[in-house]
Amino acid sequence: MNAFYQKYLLPGLVFQGVVIGGGYATGRELVEFFLPHGPIGGLLSMGVAALIWSLVMAASFELCRMTRSYDYKSFFQQLLGRFWFLYEILLLLLMIVVLSVIGAAAGELTQNLFSTSALVGTVGLLVAIGVLTFYGSHIIEQFMGAWSILLYLCYFALVVLCFFTFGEDIQTSYQTATVSSGWALDGLRYAGYNLATVPAVFFCLSHITRRREAISAGLLAGVIGMSPAVFLFVAMMGQYPEIGQETIPSTALLSHVGLPWFSILFQAVLLGTLVQTGVGLIHSVNQRIAATLHDRGQKMPELARPAIAIALLLVALVMASTFGLVSLIANGYGLLTFGFIAVFVVPVLTIGSYKIMRNKMNYPIQTQVPPE
Repeated sequence: MNAFYQKYLLPGLVFQGVVIGGGYATGRELVEFFLPHGPIGGLLSMGVAALIWSLVMAASFELCRMTRSYDYKSFFQQLLGRFWFLYEILLLLLMIVVLSVIGAAAGELTQNLFSTSALVGTVGLLVAIGVLTFYGSHIIEQFMGAWSILLYLCYFALVVLCFFTFGEDIQTSYQTATVSSGWALDGLRYAGYNLATVPAVFFCLSHITRRREAISAGLLAGVIGMSPAVFLFVAMMGQYPEIGQETIPSTALLSHVGLPWFSILFQAVLLGTLVQTGVGLIHSVNQRIAATLHDRGQKMPELARPAIAIALLLVALVMASTFGLVSLIANGYGLLTFGFIAVFVVPVLTIGSYKIMRNKMNYPIQTQVPPE
């Protein structure tokens, strides 16, 4: 059972953990990308995004396994050759935006939960990410897998509670819904920039030894990554369209449910998802640096990992205080979307797929454990 979990479920849970904190944990991403298309159009758009996620991750996971490229520099050298650095430039830009978003969200959630300054939440986020990155891949795997399962349970419970509380309103929203144009394009846009985080999953793919495991794990990862978003989106339809005006729609939804204990639990879990996202992104940078040093016969100093995490987060906190959460999601992400489609999505589905089909290495290979 443990082997099945590590091979088939863990990559999807880690992907979901990295993706969720950047926006859809709060509900803001769902408002920006899917809500404008209505209850049905939003679900169709989410289906497009999940399908693209699954296809790209199936190809990416197999190329990663086949070439043993467990950090993004090695992977993109296989995919783009000497132009691999284009991905790194885009990733660093996206990382600053995402860390700014989770910093702002952590501040607002902490303020709602404990009536303290938002700075307390952002500093707490910084400390938690620094500690986890210090301990490396094994602890990060355990944390991200376990927290993602807890998240699933909370999101499913939220949907059930919303159906009990205002199920008729949800039903009415879907019965009277119309589908506006553009839902497929927004699904593509949403999938595009989120796929930039796929290399953050590579560190846990060393458990995979066969082609069918890599492809199956990739296909499942798209579904695993999108399912909590579907749960939250359906629940939000009980307050549609007013929910679109809320800065953090998920907390507004909890206030309508009217269960203080569940609201506290849910927001605490959301804080954990913000940690997941920050840890996943920063760990991918640490893995890239550690792999480069390893190739040179050097070892990355242990304190360098949390130091890099703190430096990146401090830059992001400045942006979080300068811009708002809504503005960061609405503008920052959109500017980078098509860059990642051009540099990652299209090449991995064309060049990557060609290399996979040309290479018959579908038998077990001895994996090379990536730097911790």
